[in-house]
Amino acid sequence: MRKLLSISSGTFFSICLNRRTMGEMASASATTLSVGSAASFGSIVSPKLQSKAFVAKCNARNYLRNFSGLKAEAFVQCESESSFLGRESVAALRQSITPKSQKDKQRSWNHVQPQASYKVAVLGASGGIGQPLALLIKMSPLVSSLHLYDIANVKGVSADLSHCNTPAQVFDFTGASELANSLKGVDVVVIPAGVPRKPGMTRDDLFNVNANIVKGLVEAVADNCPDAFIHIITNPINSTVPIAAEVLKQKGVYDPKKLFGLTTLDVVRANTFVAREKNLRLIDVDVPVIGGHAGITILPLLSKTRPSIAFTDEEVQELTARIQNAGTEVVEAKAGAGSATLSMAYASARFVESSLRALDGDADVYECSYVQSDLTELPFFASRVKLGRKGIEALISSDLNGLTEYEQKSLEALKPELKASIERGIAYAQKQAVTS
Repeated sequence: MRKLLSISSGTFFSICLNRRTMGEMASASATTLSVGSAASFGSIVSPKLQSKAFVAKCNARNYLRNFSGLKAEAFVQCESESSFLGRESVAALRQSITPKSQKDKQRSWNHVQPQASYKVAVLGASGGIGQPLALLIKMSPLVSSLHLYDIANVKGVSADLSHCNTPAQVFDFTGASELANSLKGVDVVVIPAGVPRKPGMTRDDLFNVNANIVKGLVEAVADNCPDAFIHIITNPINSTVPIAAEVLKQKGVYDPKKLFGLTTLDVVRANTFVAREKNLRLIDVDVPVIGGHAGITILPLLSKTRPSIAFTDEEVQELTARIQNAGTEVVEAKAGAGSATLSMAYASARFVESSLRALDGDADVYECSYVQSDLTELPFFASRVKLGRKGIEALISSDLNGLTEYEQKSLEALKPELKASIERGIAYAQKQAVTS
């Protein structure tokens, strides 16, 4: 069931209560609340409410966690402050969306309160990933300010997004002279900048161009917002994350808890392919993916799938191969017109939202990410991590226990390739430091 409440003051709430529908949009979710603008109450609320105008402020930890459906919530819980709905309006809204068994526990639920308080910068915002990613981040009720940076064509993207009736203000920054200002006071930096893959290209083919782009951008981050969460999307992630780490070390501001290589797309793909193969609801499926973010270094742990599912050996091999080669599948399907831009933007927005929830104090935020790690002998490794206000709070080692024979062999097989990619990134950054 989908309910849309349009409110005369210029604000609307879109409340989606269908777990299945939202589950198919993301990995898990129950109810979603988004804030924007519209005109007047629809017929789903009483006539008495139609004259009520209000302004809202929401506590993101207590209402519904995010647009991407990362965490299931059964009800909305808000705190009382300034008059957004008024007591009668809120009571009716609560009555319409709260299960009967919980209504008695929420007598103090008087005013909805979204609190958009975080600044996010997207570096490479006019590109194929940057534009849809910026749109999805603009939808987050936790974002107060969205900074869009690119070397060209970003003003149009900013103007376009600024017309979307969501709380985040949009600012554009063009060229190297404006890079520093784009990063001032930012809480989360997302870097999708770089050259995309083309047919026949491997992620290593991208190295020489993209390595230099990441180096320059991370240097600016180190100088202007060293405490920000840094999300690296630029491929090859197996090398660009070590490059970023070395740059931050050279600048004296490296915090391994705040540097992330975004491998969320591998999880999104694994969840999608498994749900389809096994005819499961997407909302219920969670497949941890470890290793790296290229070819055989991507290792979905199908034996750790939740809910617990039995796979034949053939299914394991076929699903693993498809997840590992899904990026190539898209590149070939686009026939030279691009790479996996939309799905990467979606997956990255999910990770950004998780980071914002963690910064906002949510104590139950887990994602897979490629980070500095001691789970194996490799210095960087993708695994599930627990996120908190200061970044990574824990690496989830339990996923590596009790692997199947196939998974254990695949883990050992990926290590040499991943090790070589890591060393290549470190060597590049160190050589550049000596040269400069």
